Amino acid sequence: MTIKIKIGHLISSICLLLGLLFMAGKTCAVEPYEIITNSGVHEKTLSKNALRAIFGMRLHTWPDGSPIHVFVLPDEAPLHIAFSKEKLNVFPYQLRAAWDRLVFSGTGQAPETVASPEEMLAKVGSTPGAIGYLTRSRMDGSVNVLHVK
Repeated sequence: MTIKIKIGHLISSICLLLGLLFMAGKTCAVEPYEIITNSGVHEKTLSKNALRAIFGMRLHTWPDGSPIHVFVLPDEAPLHIAFSKEKLNVFPYQLRAAWDRLVFSGTGQAPETVASPEEMLAKVGSTPGAIGYLTRSRMDGSVNVLHVK
């Protein structure tokens, strides 16, 4: 009986570990992606702090004075999760909380959420001053790549 319990416990532990590894791999397995801007944006590089300020909805204009229009994918989209963690160093729920505070306090607005990568490309490509992010395989040359230093 003791051996059966130990073997059962071992099997349960292995299954739990495999499940956690599978889930962790799922959130990290995203195609290479880039920060993209509308072709009218003249910036080619941006500091990490400026990128965080833009997506935190605290920086509203480009250096030339033109307005910034921010586009994001839904909070649960794997690319949005990867972008939030890797480029902004925050979890998506932290971004959402910051945006909600701005909206509910009346001091700002949340970025526009697009439903798909195709819509992200279309919106950033057609909106002056726009910024977003997109996997390299979805890019078609209609947007600029912004490098983060």
